[in-house]
Amino acid sequence: MSALNAATVALVEPVSPLATLAPAPPLLDAESREWLQSLRAPDATGEDAIARLHALLLRAARFEVARRRATLPHLRGDELEDIATEAADDALMSVLRRLDDFRGASRFTTWAYKFALLEAAVKLRKRAWQGREVPLEPEGWSLFSSAGLEPDAEAEQSELLETLQSAIAQVLTPHQRRVLVALALNGVPIDVLAERLNTNRGALYKTLHDARRKLRNHIQERGLALENEEKR
Repeated sequence: MSALNAATVALVEPVSPLATLAPAPPLLDAESREWLQSLRAPDATGEDAIARLHALLLRAARFEVARRRATLPHLRGDELEDIATEAADDALMSVLRRLDDFRGASRFTTWAYKFALLEAAVKLRKRAWQGREVPLEPEGWSLFSSAGLEPDAEAEQSELLETLQSAIAQVLTPHQRRVLVALALNGVPIDVLAERLNTNRGALYKTLHDARRKLRNHIQERGLALENEEKR
């Protein structure tokens, strides 16, 4: 797939959900049942379980911070520890709110561990973009160069790119254009964009899906096709 078509697919192709039904949840293992019972206990048992869970989540957050440390070389050790602690705190609240969602597909500790990894990753991405302007206008059109292609292929790709640029400017709403350009063209992390636009990830995913659908329909109406569409 050419660079242009790969990038164009990224702009217009939605992620298709799996059509298969999820299997029935397995029975909980003894350790997971103990965690759930202890965390729901209203007495000292519950307080001890929460403290143990926070320690587990803090280890997970520290692991993720250490793994990504090279991406933020300007941060000192105490700043990284603050990020890990904040991630563990937020992960703890998320886990406690979602205890009823745990179905036993994995061990409880494995399930909970992922909350801390996600929180740490999100916080590090936000820190990396702190003070930086979020680009909401296309900066990447020059990356879609068709140099080296045969004349007919170059002409086809140029037409596709022109149609795509025109569609982004004319077919999408201003909000859809900002979201698509930031996420699909300029590589802004979705949690960073959600914070800057005072919204949430779910709303941005919906906006991105709608924008891609509009672009895909616009391109198809004009008799153009993406490589992966041609192979279906």
